[in-house]
Amino acid sequence: MNWQFFLPHYWLVWLFLGILWVIAQWPYAWQMAIGRGLGRLLYALMPLRRHFAEVNIGFCFIDKEEVTKQQLLKQHFESFGMGIIETGMAWWAPNANLDKLVTIQGLEYLTTELERNHGVILLSAHFTSLELGGRLLNLYQTFDASYRLQKRNLLFNHIMTKYRNKHINQAIDSRNIRQMLRCLKSGHALWYAPDQDHGRKNSVFVPFCHVSAATVSATAKFVKLTQAKVIPFFTQRLSNNQGYRIILSPALENFPVDNEAENARRINKIIEAWIQLAPEQYLWNHRRFKTRPNPDDPKLYRPKPKKIRKIIKRWIASQAFFR
Repeated sequence: MNWQFFLPHYWLVWLFLGILWVIAQWPYAWQMAIGRGLGRLLYALMPLRRHFAEVNIGFCFIDKEEVTKQQLLKQHFESFGMGIIETGMAWWAPNANLDKLVTIQGLEYLTTELERNHGVILLSAHFTSLELGGRLLNLYQTFDASYRLQKRNLLFNHIMTKYRNKHINQAIDSRNIRQMLRCLKSGHALWYAPDQDHGRKNSVFVPFCHVSAATVSATAKFVKLTQAKVIPFFTQRLSNNQGYRIILSPALENFPVDNEAENARRINKIIEAWIQLAPEQYLWNHRRFKTRPNPDDPKLYRPKPKKIRKIIKRWIASQAFFR
């Protein structure tokens, strides 16, 4: 624990984490009710994130009526709020509380491949329950997971890494490609979500919900280098506080092929099928289509307002001061 984490700059983060810890001990129905309320509040307080989600939903559900898309937008923010509460549950809830909330199907697909000493890529995506989904799967089978470093808040990154390492085998920085390959070559399972826009480099443009999107091509490369199997893994939050369903599918056959675009297209199709099961639970409020196929194409998302940019710059400057 870095002594700098106790400086005034991080006091609000500590307060937020403390509230999450307390809520993680409460009954599940209360937790989800608080999550829905938090989501409604964030819908009102986060206009930029609301804009991102509205643009994404508008493009990906172009055949839906406007009133339906607006309803989905609001449901998404409720799901987003529940996902924040579920993060606290993933880190601090006792196993006994979680075990009664989950059912799992297809676990044999994973255990069979691991028993054969095959490395396994647990192909997942950024749904709002992803943090809790990993904790729930670990109740049945341990695994490693790749994650993206949270550079803007070192305390949150420290806590996240600490509790992920507590509840899974190891959390691996997604920039540490060698460690990820070593994990797969050693016959371990690795959670991996390739559904975010990481720029033009190492991406191919293929449809994602009918929109041409920069799609990471690393999944196929990992398989070629390690002979790992790819098993799709999806966590669905059930309605009426019934808990969660973990769905593991059979390992992909004839993957990869020699066409990068075809490999990426196949992965996107899998994620699209999951979205159809629970569209409000996908993380729509990030810039999935930030990188356009043609650099001269108009941007899909409006820039941050000047006032917000000034606030962010001052916040980053204060971080540097306290460091």
